[in-house]
Amino acid sequence: MPAWTAATAASPGGTGFGALVAQGIASVDQDLAASAAELQSLASGQAGSLHRTMAKLEETRLSFQLFMQVRNRVLEAYQEVMKMQV
Repeated sequence: MPAWTAATAASPGGTGFGALVAQGIASVDQDLAASAAELQSLASGQAGSLHRTMAKLEETRLSFQLFMQVRNRVLEAYQEVMKMQV
């Protein structure tokens, strides 16, 4: 589970939506940077394990896909709300 989803589930509800989105983006960005560093060390021959590097890359890919799906669902919900008649 990505760090931002665990933090979201544990928050008492006082966190604003914008802060949650910023926290999610920061978490995904941090995962991407860590994966890039891991891949760089693999390419230079300093990585300890190809398996660990590939697992980290897959974890980062899944984290990014999850965040994009959440974004898509939020946009769909926003569009539905904007279509409502008042």
